[in-house]
Amino acid sequence: MTNQEHHYTENVQDHLKQVEALLHKHALVEEVVHRQEIPREDHRALVDTLLHKQHLAELQRKLDSLHPADIAYILEALPIEQRLLVWDLVKSERDGDILIEVSDAVRESLIATMNREELRAAAEQLDTDEIADLAPDLPQNVMRDVFKSLSVEEREQLRAAMSYPEDSVGALMDFSMIHVREDVTLEVVSRYLRRFDELPDHTDQVFVVDRDDHLKGVLPINLIVVNEPEVVVGDLMLADTIQLHPEEKADQAAQAFERYDLVSAPVVDEDGKLVGRVTVNVVLDFIRTESESDVLNLAGLREEEDIFASVWKSAQNRWAWLALNLCTAFFASRVIGTFEGTIEKFVALATLMPIVTGIAGNSANQTTTIAIRSLALGQITQGNARRLMLKELAIGGFNGLLWGGIAGLFAYFLYHSVALGIVMTGAMLLNLLVGATVGMAIPLAMQRLGRDPAIGSSVMITAITDSGGFFIFLGLATIFLI
Repeated sequence: MTNQEHHYTENVQDHLKQVEALLHKHALVEEVVHRQEIPREDHRALVDTLLHKQHLAELQRKLDSLHPADIAYILEALPIEQRLLVWDLVKSERDGDILIEVSDAVRESLIATMNREELRAAAEQLDTDEIADLAPDLPQNVMRDVFKSLSVEEREQLRAAMSYPEDSVGALMDFSMIHVREDVTLEVVSRYLRRFDELPDHTDQVFVVDRDDHLKGVLPINLIVVNEPEVVVGDLMLADTIQLHPEEKADQAAQAFERYDLVSAPVVDEDGKLVGRVTVNVVLDFIRTESESDVLNLAGLREEEDIFASVWKSAQNRWAWLALNLCTAFFASRVIGTFEGTIEKFVALATLMPIVTGIAGNSANQTTTIAIRSLALGQITQGNARRLMLKELAIGGFNGLLWGGIAGLFAYFLYHSVALGIVMTGAMLLNLLVGATVGMAIPLAMQRLGRDPAIGSSVMITAITDSGGFFIFLGLATIFLI
């Protein structure tokens, strides 16, 4: 087994542990050196010998053997000081590939340590579509330098890539593709392919175009291999193929890749001209990013957060929805205060309130998760939204009767009050119906308003089910128990 093969069989966590161990050894040696009372010149020489020629050299060799994606993972998992130390040891010719792989938050911390020349060199190592991904994080003067260094064709490609929204197919496509004419033979195609040092990544098919670059079909690579050289491309190409458009939503492209098991797909403009392609690796990155974004949005976080960012910056990222949560908590407390007399006369209510709100909140979050997933897959339409709402209400009603009945029995056995058991059952039934309603309605409303359905849904649902649960439970108790 080669070293390269061995690398890919190792777990990325193992790589992280090895890097952390080397960093720990480095820190210990550095601490010992700094404790020594020796002249400054000798001190510097000793530091160079012990640190740079030992553990740091070993660490650099380790980094040289890793894939850029693995280095990106390691950088994201290290505190700022260690992250920057590791970043300094990475070879400059790999900077661009790693910057593309790391999260936006970590990329910001790395770019802040690089000068203009280093940033330009890192960007120039990348393809135009990758430069477009990196562009929002680069200073304008760096982007001007990079733009000047590109050929005319590459400049046009960069302009095109940067002109599309982040959530569009145009933002995902790359320009590294192979296309041939339909009137040539497979022998010509084979000779053409052999001219490349290596084929573009994820090349499973060759795109067939006419003289005006209009897409006519695709020619799978395997058909080139198994057919006779004199066969004409037009006789073998697949004319009925999946085509994407730059303005389409990226999530639609992701669904197409999942549905049809695509490795690559052509992108054509409104005139049918081939302008680029989308590959499965980019789609997977998009899906992962969207999944992480949904998780953050559900928690009410405004943006992706570097886990080792400063306390001040992290706190700012969490303020918006915490402020809203505080307001809703005060509202819920006022709901409870309204029924203060009821609670004083029947103290058991205070111990049972969290049960009513907790169950409803969990049920509502389940409904919301289903709704957000279905919206992302395009399964909810105007035609079936009402039916799905009725279904969730039915589920909420069934669960309310079942678990509300069980909770009512527990309340009866604990406090020997039939009325309290009935109130408990009724409150849980009604609050689960409220949870089902808001759990479906909030994502649908957010989408209709043109917002991400996941943004703050969990926070808003918790606020509604808590306040509503307190009001329903204490209101019923006031009617039937007092």
